[in-house]
Amino acid sequence: MDGLKFKRSSSIIKCLNADSRIFSSLNVLHAYLAINCFSGNPSICWTMAGKHRRHWKSTCKRLVLGVLLTGSIIFLYCLSMTQVPLSIPEIPVPYSCAHRPSQLPSKLSSNSSRESTGGMCTPKVDIMFMKTHKSASSTFLNILFRFGEKHQLKFAFPDSRNDFFYPAFFQRSHVKDYKPGMCFNIICNHMRFNGVEVAKLLPLDTVYISILRDPAELFESSFHYYGRLVPFTWKIAGDDKLAEFLRSPHYYFDPEGFNAFYLRNLLFFDFGQDNTLELEDPRVDEGIKFITERFPLFILAEHFEESLILLKDALCWDMDDLLFFKLNARKESTVSKLTPSLRARAREWNALDWKLYQHVNHTFWRKVDAYGLQRMAEDVAELKRRNAEMVATCIEGGRAVDAGSIQESVMQPWQPIGEKSIMGYNLKKNIDKAHIKLCRKMLMPEIQYLSEFGVNLWITKLWGHIRDIINW
Repeated sequence: MDGLKFKRSSSIIKCLNADSRIFSSLNVLHAYLAINCFSGNPSICWTMAGKHRRHWKSTCKRLVLGVLLTGSIIFLYCLSMTQVPLSIPEIPVPYSCAHRPSQLPSKLSSNSSRESTGGMCTPKVDIMFMKTHKSASSTFLNILFRFGEKHQLKFAFPDSRNDFFYPAFFQRSHVKDYKPGMCFNIICNHMRFNGVEVAKLLPLDTVYISILRDPAELFESSFHYYGRLVPFTWKIAGDDKLAEFLRSPHYYFDPEGFNAFYLRNLLFFDFGQDNTLELEDPRVDEGIKFITERFPLFILAEHFEESLILLKDALCWDMDDLLFFKLNARKESTVSKLTPSLRARAREWNALDWKLYQHVNHTFWRKVDAYGLQRMAEDVAELKRRNAEMVATCIEGGRAVDAGSIQESVMQPWQPIGEKSIMGYNLKKNIDKAHIKLCRKMLMPEIQYLSEFGVNLWITKLWGHIRDIINW
């Protein structure tokens, strides 16, 4: 078959391996309940006595049924899949996948590098956004979704879930409806970066962008959001598990443990690097060099507006393209307050991420200086003013609300296991026709937006239904 070999059994194994996170997550949750119900936690055992026994038996039954149901559905899906080629033919992607000039007209540039000549520029539309975890990346994702819709761009989306089979390394075959040589403008969903495969997917004029967050704050957020899915955290005693972990991280951390990557140097891991290296290892500097050379543009979560202004300047975008609402914010009551000591410990524990962040931060402020501090202050003030106008136009009450107070299911953000800590918004009533579509899109969470794009999210949705059945 023109050099392509097909093996049905290999396809099934590949599919099952790709979805192993679903099986593993359910098995881990099953084990968690079993441990707490039947062995190491006397308080849970006591709660099973009397009138609570039936509740726990029912929960365990639902959990087992969920595991069996999910496994059966995924296995049947793998069996029914069309045969997958073991190798992909190499067909060059065009230099650019941008529209013809008549469709994206050039405009007078305010780019500081062209300002003296008053040159023209054309908006950049071929974009790779490396969506890192717990770094305000969902807010910028929404900006990209709206920009892509506005210019009728083609997205490279995942298939069956909302990420590219993370934490596996990205492969072109993960892209929905992919065929070699296809033109894609934007790729922006979670992945573990694989530079070789991404380069074979995107045109040569693609602009690579990513987002970083202070590793101490990122670690706190990741520990809260993913901690229940990392089994070695279950043995941490006390109410403040984060503080206890940071007092003796080497005692608790298991680098080979399930989902362990979420709790050490998560940025380094997302960029496809080894997150368990010692700081003195020369591969750390090599990794930082690779990341910063591949990604010339970084957003810093702590300086989000300033980052967008630099991005606007580099990409020749309009201020309208930058409007945003902060998405996926947590309730203040669920955020652990990091003391100076804990912050230092978190940065030390995530030393590779901290070194990367410091390097990018230094470069970032050099760019701000080159842009002009006064000019930057004026543009940031303008962006904040425009965002405040959109808040007044779109958001009921002018602020985010708890998940239980969100009136429309389409506005419900994805929640972590065990609680509903992620806040969302209510759309104002009687918004004028000129703004209703923009308001709704600016407030729409990622999963719902992907569904509107026609992305098949059956695995993500199934996992969500199972969590609801289990009653976490």
